[in-house]
Amino acid sequence: METHIKSVIKRTGAIVPFNQERIANAIYRAAVAVGGRDKDKAKELSDKVVALLNEKFPEGSMPHIEDIQDLVEKVLIENGHAKVAKEYILYRDERKRAREAENRYASKLNENIPWQKVWRNLDWAVSHNLHTVAHLNDRIGKGEFPQIVHESECLYEDDVELAANLIIERLDSLRMVMISGPSSSGKTTTTIKLEQKLIKKGFKFKALNVDHYFFDLELHPKDEFGDYDFETPQALDLELINEHLLKLSRGEEVMIPRYDFKTGTRTLNVTPMKLEKDELLLIDSLHGLYPAFSKDISIDLKFKLYLEPLLQMKGMDGKYVRWTDIRLIRRMLRDSVFRAYNPQQTLEHWHYVRSSELRNIIPYSNTADFVISSAMPYELPIYANRMLKLFEEWSVKYKDDVLKQDAYERATRVYNLLKTVTPVSDESPIPGDSVIREFIGGSTLQYH
Repeated sequence: METHIKSVIKRTGAIVPFNQERIANAIYRAAVAVGGRDKDKAKELSDKVVALLNEKFPEGSMPHIEDIQDLVEKVLIENGHAKVAKEYILYRDERKRAREAENRYASKLNENIPWQKVWRNLDWAVSHNLHTVAHLNDRIGKGEFPQIVHESECLYEDDVELAANLIIERLDSLRMVMISGPSSSGKTTTTIKLEQKLIKKGFKFKALNVDHYFFDLELHPKDEFGDYDFETPQALDLELINEHLLKLSRGEEVMIPRYDFKTGTRTLNVTPMKLEKDELLLIDSLHGLYPAFSKDISIDLKFKLYLEPLLQMKGMDGKYVRWTDIRLIRRMLRDSVFRAYNPQQTLEHWHYVRSSELRNIIPYSNTADFVISSAMPYELPIYANRMLKLFEEWSVKYKDDVLKQDAYERATRVYNLLKTVTPVSDESPIPGDSVIREFIGGSTLQYH
């Protein structure tokens, strides 16, 4: 719709171009969250918002983002979309509280952080002189990189072994194992390793590829850049997943759909699947812990595993390395190696990935039966060798770009970290079945 509104004032005070598509996308995302998938209606409602903007703000003025969001709520309510309005308001309030939390000192422990595992990993890091970048550099300088790799891999393998043993203890009632965690936490490799360990102990599996439950691409919500959002749980047919899981847990046969990523379309009732009495269902999914994913499955029937690279290492600035930064680098490398995706695009969109996981994945981490840390202290020297120059370039490129401030802050933070780490170019000590090979390439594992 035509409008004389050319610019918008963000909460930071930055002035950015007005974009009606962002309004339509926000409305559609709220609608998807409550079961609606009508993009034409979202566009129609966004036209009404723009019409109100034209009435309320004279030509040449710049509305604040809060003004626009107020009008979105008004349009949704006045046009009979109360449920969508409620979801929109809830998300808006949630983001407000998140911003406020970032601006004040946290006086209590974050309930989403697995503190017991964190303390264990910190104790391990201290005992192996890997709790600071300075200690890591010192050990690398002494030629101990292969030893650091071995120690790190042993810690991770111990976690996987313990998870396997916990699953075995519950085999009398278990029907499915869900491996969940945010992007690039190492779910694929961990799933394969867990399967290998349990097979050696005489157990059988069937793997459920949740990707086949994606809705058609045209029904996906988009992110604020206009790209289709595969990160949200609403991109999946959660009702059908839950229905199939329930039937499989009862020993009934289901017909799994097939999703074609080339065409972005799904075909229903394609592949038959049935779970025998001596088989477990293995599910690797971002949203395995999301309540609606398995809402009708008894807690006794499922074992929920959560992954996160819980690295306990302080940088030269005295601050702990952020787990999200580790996963960002991993995803950049994986996307460039396996998906021909530009690492710069990964950086620019990461804040949206992060926003989605903070809302839909991490809050449910405390419902997991066990937490595995996929962090490897030796990752940083490898990334310093591979990625330092790129992050330096990005920290300059985005400095004065008001639309890419998140990319600038992340790039600068990672650059300031990696430039203090002794780079290592020889990756031969890294085992072929390492979780890190999932991202840098050279894995000996066969990924499904």
